[in-house]
Amino acid sequence: MKTETNDIAIIKEVTINAPLNLVWYAWTISERVSEWFAPEAVVDAKEGGNYELYFIPGNSTGMNTKGCKITKLINESELHFTWKAPDQFETLMNNENDLTTVNVSFKSINESSTKVIIKHTGFKDNEDWVEAFNWHQMAWSGVLDSLKSALEKGKGNLCCQP
Repeated sequence: MKTETNDIAIIKEVTINAPLNLVWYAWTISERVSEWFAPEAVVDAKEGGNYELYFIPGNSTGMNTKGCKITKLINESELHFTWKAPDQFETLMNNENDLTTVNVSFKSINESSTKVIIKHTGFKDNEDWVEAFNWHQMAWSGVLDSLKSALEKGKGNLCCQP
């Protein structure tokens, strides 16, 4: 896994030994997302559709991305969605008009291997945001590790559990 950082974006990438269509489905079908990312997911795979993750099943008031939307969708190529941070960064990052954005790119390397690149943007370049930025760097590494494990071994570890 490769990591690049700058003041305003997190970029993570991983190569997964799975065909592109299966990796794509892992991000765009609610039931598949809930196998490796969050235990409950509401994904409506179309531009303007929901991209909501619930890290505590049934809890719609905390530890979730309720209200987040898909902003761009190109089949088996790109998935962009707005993002809400966990509760400890709620006042900093979860203002409806100022959400960060996650861009996920997919590239087939061959019939059985796919590269996934996450670019998380919208972080502010000031002291208040350092902890949130660092937390998300760690979290996205865990997310990609879980995705890789789920698709290659059939065992994902749900990310970011409280």
